[in-house]
Amino acid sequence: MLDKFIENSIIEDIGDGDHTSLACIPENAKGKVKLLVKEDCIISGVEIAKKILQKFDKNLKIKIFIKDGSFVKKGDIIFTAEGSTQIILKAERLILNVMQRMSGISTLTNLYVQKIKNLNTKVLDTRKTTPNLRFIEKMAVKIGGGENHRMGLFDMIMIKDNHVDFAGGIKNAINLIKNYLKSINKNLKIEIEVRNLNELNEVLNFGGVDRIMLDNFSIKDTKIAVEKINKKYEVESSGGINLKTIRSYAECGVDFISVGALTHQIKSVDLSLKAIK
Repeated sequence: MLDKFIENSIIEDIGDGDHTSLACIPENAKGKVKLLVKEDCIISGVEIAKKILQKFDKNLKIKIFIKDGSFVKKGDIIFTAEGSTQIILKAERLILNVMQRMSGISTLTNLYVQKIKNLNTKVLDTRKTTPNLRFIEKMAVKIGGGENHRMGLFDMIMIKDNHVDFAGGIKNAINLIKNYLKSINKNLKIEIEVRNLNELNEVLNFGGVDRIMLDNFSIKDTKIAVEKINKKYEVESSGGINLKTIRSYAECGVDFISVGALTHQIKSVDLSLKAIK
């Protein structure tokens, strides 16, 4: 996926040539650049930047000084690259686009993780990602200290409210899922979303799942739900949980808290690729 992403990104950006560089930079010109941090952050995407540079030219000399997941400050230099000036200029924007977004995701994720660092609850991402960039954005969540929920619709069963409503109720939905998995000989974990304590009671009475998601529950109802579940199933809180409220939800004893904002409400970090003269 990474190779295809890099190849498609190069085609998107360069087309039939970087005509600005071709016009004013001699073909045999050599240059050196540094990746400069312009604001404090958790740096992310260093290894992908290296792969991008190597995709353009395996002969580029790359020196990495700071690894993915490190806290960096304004003025820090992440890496240098030396070689064909034309090649470096072609790669510049792709590297920055990837690293700025990934670092933004990792930095925001780490803020959430730090809020509950001495508790057992884990911070999860969601499927609210940029199409075709999910694997990169979820990688950034991991680098920031979070955990990945399912990668897509294929690697975990997630029975949401619409599934329940269209299937004719919770029991029907779980039964249909069980029969389907048996028919295709797949063993996938089953998670179900509940909207209130009544639905929770229905799931607890019927069973057949691995994890229960408490969707948009208040802190009060989350405490009640955790007590009712009593460690029989994994418990996940979701829905509008932010930096101000995450600790209160985690203190209820849930195993996971999923936060869509990690990947869809982030601010890209300010980075720059500067020439070394």
